[in-house]
Amino acid sequence: MMPLRMLRGLGVIIVGGVVAACGSFPPPPAPAPETDPTQVCQPVAAEDPLVGNWLSKRSQKGVVGELRTLFTLQADGRMLYTEQLKRPRQPSQGLSESGCWWRDGDVLVLKTLESNGVPVDADDPIYTNTYAISHSSTDKLRLRGSDGIEHSTERTSQGYRLPF
Repeated sequence: MMPLRMLRGLGVIIVGGVVAACGSFPPPPAPAPETDPTQVCQPVAAEDPLVGNWLSKRSQKGVVGELRTLFTLQADGRMLYTEQLKRPRQPSQGLSESGCWWRDGDVLVLKTLESNGVPVDADDPIYTNTYAISHSSTDKLRLRGSDGIEHSTERTSQGYRLPF
């Protein structure tokens, strides 16, 4: 049996160790400021032919299934970018981004502010994507991404969403 004095000393050491350990953890990160895309995005001309929903369906080497991409470009400068992988006999997988869009001559620029509902680091260049516009008509739009992938899109109805 340990003498009472040793037990008290041991208790002080344990309590002191716990206090020291708790004090060594960094404070929790501050919550990210909420980004309201409607306050950041700049409106585009309402008659801009890119305003609308544009759907692309394509296959890609090394990917089993069909890749579906929906570009929703609104006149107030906001955008939604949804990409979905549709595979046989498996549930769809997808990515949903929102933010702003604008034209820079014959280039479509998408600036992501949220990815799958989570705010992103707007200064990170990975969240700014450019697409060269190689063809544009009232119902067809052909875009080539900086990665070389071409999207041959067709206009869809307002409010169209990718089915899962």
